[in-house]
Amino acid sequence: MSEIDDLLPCREPVRFLSPDGTEAAPTQEMTDRGYAIPPLEDLVKVWRAMVVGRRFDAQATALTKQGRLAVYPSSRGQDACQVAPVLALQEDDWFFPTYRDSMALVTRGIDPVEVLTLLRGDWHCGYDPQATRTAPQCTPLATQAVHAAGTADGLRRRGSDAVALCFIGDGATSEGDFHEGLNFAGVFKAPVVYLVQNNKYAISVPLAKQTKAPALSYKGIGYGVRAEQVDGNDPAAVLAVTRKAYEHARSGQGPFLIEAHTYRMEAHTNADDATRYRTPDEVDGWTGQDPLVRLQAYLVAQGAVDDARVEEVRQEAEELAADLRERMNADPQVDPADLFAHVYAEPTPQLREQAEMVAAEREASRPETEEVAR
Repeated sequence: MSEIDDLLPCREPVRFLSPDGTEAAPTQEMTDRGYAIPPLEDLVKVWRAMVVGRRFDAQATALTKQGRLAVYPSSRGQDACQVAPVLALQEDDWFFPTYRDSMALVTRGIDPVEVLTLLRGDWHCGYDPQATRTAPQCTPLATQAVHAAGTADGLRRRGSDAVALCFIGDGATSEGDFHEGLNFAGVFKAPVVYLVQNNKYAISVPLAKQTKAPALSYKGIGYGVRAEQVDGNDPAAVLAVTRKAYEHARSGQGPFLIEAHTYRMEAHTNADDATRYRTPDEVDGWTGQDPLVRLQAYLVAQGAVDDARVEEVRQEAEELAADLRERMNADPQVDPADLFAHVYAEPTPQLREQAEMVAAEREASRPETEEVAR
């Protein structure tokens, strides 16, 4: 193949499992590129994390309806994209999520309550990015693409073999930051993997009104970035392609762009009415391609899991959901002084002045009964 051919994705999205869980023979092109279905033990780990992740997603959706969260963007239907790429990361790798990637953060091992702190409105980020090597969830579209490229380049310059994984939505590929991130990463060979979760809608705007490209993965060639497209509802294929992308980036060959073809089963958020822009028939069609059902059917057929194991993992997920529900039902104890924490490593004079003003106002408004008690 020519150098240009090496950059282009496969003509068809990489797939190993059909919607019913039976094996789908890869094309010769996929085989030539070294794609193969991952070992069963790895797929069992992905399946278990998907069961837990989906139960978390359902519980978070319920918490929104109960008023415990201000907003929640569900990722049901995108489970394979949320779980498989994160499980394939190494401990020193960095992850740059979007606002829809709470399931991925849980898979990363972050406390679910800390994951939901942003969506409850308590903090801009509820976990320690340095300790978890996970950037705050990014609400502005595509700005994390630049952050990921810069972080990956920094890792490269320090001699680290770590990579950065950056999640992007299909709507974010229309933003300038996406293209700036790819261009920078391509020029400097930054070890960053961009995974576009193409769920067919940028809120209510369909993909056909965003781009005329045959696939979003073809955008990589404009920046000299190797690209691939994958069936985002096939967990086995997503795991195989992301592993290949990490290997590419880790070996010094530069960035990698993946487009995962998937579908958002729920509305954009709890504030969205998805019936205004898509039909029930469309949703029903994608229901039959459920990534969790697909992988579980395959693993059962292979004898890798049985009814007892399915029930064991289901019960584990229920216990985690119950723990989350109990802790989220407790009102958080907030301190107004925290408004000034973590703004700067060394507080500026203006920040100190503002903090002192708030402290004085709190002191002046303290009830007399509290003063007597003191």
